[in-house]
Amino acid sequence: MLRSALSPRSIPPVLIIALVGLPVLVAIWAGVTAGGGATWEHILANRLVPYTLTTIIVLAISAIIMLGLAVPAAWLTSLYEFPGRRLFSWALILPLAMPGYVMAYAWADLMGVAGPLQATLRDLTGWSARDYWFPNLFSAPGLAFVLASTLFPYVYITARAAFSMQSLATLEAARSLGTPPLGLFWKVGLPVALPTILGGVSLALMEAAADYGAADFLGVQTLGVGIVRSWTSFGEPNTAARLALVLIFIASAFLLAARVFQGQRGSQQTSNRWLTPRRVPLPRVWGIAATGLCGLILLICFFAPVSRLAWLAVETRASAQDLWPLVRTTILLGLMGTTGAFLAALVFTLSTKRSALLRLGARGVAAAGYAAPGVVLGLGALFILKVTGQALSGTIAIAFLVWIYISRFTSAGVEPLQATLDRLPKSLDDATRSLGSHGLNQFVRVDLPLLTPGAIAAGLILFVEILKELPATLMLRPFGWDTLAVRAHAYATDERLAQATLPSLLIVLAGLAPVILLSWRLGRTERN
Repeated sequence: MLRSALSPRSIPPVLIIALVGLPVLVAIWAGVTAGGGATWEHILANRLVPYTLTTIIVLAISAIIMLGLAVPAAWLTSLYEFPGRRLFSWALILPLAMPGYVMAYAWADLMGVAGPLQATLRDLTGWSARDYWFPNLFSAPGLAFVLASTLFPYVYITARAAFSMQSLATLEAARSLGTPPLGLFWKVGLPVALPTILGGVSLALMEAAADYGAADFLGVQTLGVGIVRSWTSFGEPNTAARLALVLIFIASAFLLAARVFQGQRGSQQTSNRWLTPRRVPLPRVWGIAATGLCGLILLICFFAPVSRLAWLAVETRASAQDLWPLVRTTILLGLMGTTGAFLAALVFTLSTKRSALLRLGARGVAAAGYAAPGVVLGLGALFILKVTGQALSGTIAIAFLVWIYISRFTSAGVEPLQATLDRLPKSLDDATRSLGSHGLNQFVRVDLPLLTPGAIAAGLILFVEILKELPATLMLRPFGWDTLAVRAHAYATDERLAQATLPSLLIVLAGLAPVILLSWRLGRTERN
């Protein structure tokens, strides 16, 4: 194993591992070795505990909301037939197309004092704004609601897979013993699926911990907001680096938890009838209730915010004329980042398949980059620029920004490629080598055609993830290189939501393609 890891063929993946992992290591090193100072002493005494507690509170409430949204919907669409089940089974993944900051913009307008919800309430009751209580979105629970609304599909996907793969014999035996539907869920379905569901929750919370745009817009003082403000407002890189250590620790804890839970698949099933549970038609009343529940989730988490943004764009006659430079910049940065991250993922996937040691290192580093929030990786890049004495401008800034995209999102490209590779016969490599095909020839003629489905999925996912990335782009972009995400955030923080609608809608529209592709692939897997 060690000899194969030290062969000349291992040089490309080792270099890519170093490329992907360096920003994370630099951010950690800077946080550990950073000196003190007046600002850090102030943060330590007054802000560190509130930053950390607020972040943990937001994540805890987000987890509760995500479980409440995802698990009932996954249980219903997996094991029961009711009106609209086929539609909801894939449409409930659509909120993944919305970044958290876009959801925050939409719901801030919907729930504002002058927004349609409160205006309708006052029209119906005759009350004034002082006569009633209304939920405050600009709070930790409000931020948790926003993040959970966009990230619960992670939990829904894993829960649906877990419920769909349970033993048909076990479920039918429980039904034959008179177990009611709620008892079937609490006593049979949920205990078996719980490890997988908690793995999905951990991954979703890792994404929630990386948020900056929604928290900054809603004025919630999380660690991500504190890091950016320490650098940009106070000019204190050491303080930002130390705060980044706490955020890295939280994100890494969720990544580790996800790995642990994914390794615990629940009770082992011995029945050979475990692949396709029989869906039971719900009685008419309960079927309508299931349709209403799934429809309400989809309305709150996708159609209501998207419709509000579209209405604002039409009502204010928002002009797209100024957006074309932003679209060009966004597409250009997205293509450069996607190309780099895809090539890195391809090198990881192909060059490490003969070395378990390299594969472990590559996937570990890629996962660490994905777990590190964009604000932390951007901070690492800024420290590298500071040490090397380079200015954050022009080609250097673009190169560093693309580098951070590669470090942040290579893991998102590795997973589809690795999943495709794992489905191929283990004897394929031996067969191709016996026919005299190896090296570049084997890659072009054998590996690449077989990896095409995973490569298409990886490319789409990478492009949209980079398209939505806000904090790293905000920190590293050179002058004149604003993206749709940066401009939408700037408009929204200046309380110009009308101008933020079109860039936000374009981001959502671009995100729909890979989400629909993911839904289609999940549907095919379920049918098979």
